[in-house]
Amino acid sequence: MPKRVIPEERRRRRRPTKSGRVLSEALIVETALRLLREHGSAGLTARRLGLALDCDPSTLYRYFRGMDELTLAIGDALIGQALHGWRPTGQWRADLRAVGLRIHAAYLSHPQAAVLTAGRVSGRANELAADEAVLDVLRGAGFPLPETVRVYHAFIDTTLAFAALDAASLALPGAARRADEDMWRSTYARLPAATHPRIAEAAPLLATRMVTSAYPTALDMLLSSVGSSLGPAGTPSPAGPVPPLP
Repeated sequence: MPKRVIPEERRRRRRPTKSGRVLSEALIVETALRLLREHGSAGLTARRLGLALDCDPSTLYRYFRGMDELTLAIGDALIGQALHGWRPTGQWRADLRAVGLRIHAAYLSHPQAAVLTAGRVSGRANELAADEAVLDVLRGAGFPLPETVRVYHAFIDTTLAFAALDAASLALPGAARRADEDMWRSTYARLPAATHPRIAEAAPLLATRMVTSAYPTALDMLLSSVGSSLGPAGTPSPAGPVPPLP
């Protein structure tokens, strides 16, 4: 039989830690995010968390069954940060673009945490709220249910995939990240046109664009493709050939 989940108010310590703080899920997650930022994924342990919170590490298990459940809570917190203050406008393309950019930015603000959590499914409150919001935007725009699920799948996977990719780059040691970025100037820009004509002609543009995230461009392409399935009145049209992107 699975372990019964005890509400947080019944798990909470009745007295403050030595430093005067009362533990909570939110405080533990906040501290875990700080440890990830300062020490990377290797620095997120129950022992280090206990030291940072001035409590016995075993106390953490009143709030989370283990470090994996804490990891899921961290990912959910990032989604909560992304959704904070967002309100739908009724314009489906603008609303999806705003949600996508917010989620991507929230993950990149905590790259070490993003590397750990972008590929996970937590089933927690903020994740469910984000899923509900995206599905509601699409259904509210008039998309049939199968098309809604197809677009939702592409939208959320594209967003999280770019979050993971871009966060992995930001999580690199500074010297390694700078070396990767400089490769576009030190190597690609010097390839001769005789052997690599297409790279040679594109080198200046590559050096500028490849050190930035392609997510906004990919997101706009995705939304443009989705929009092409709408009829003149702005409602989904019967299935048919999708015109090329402009």
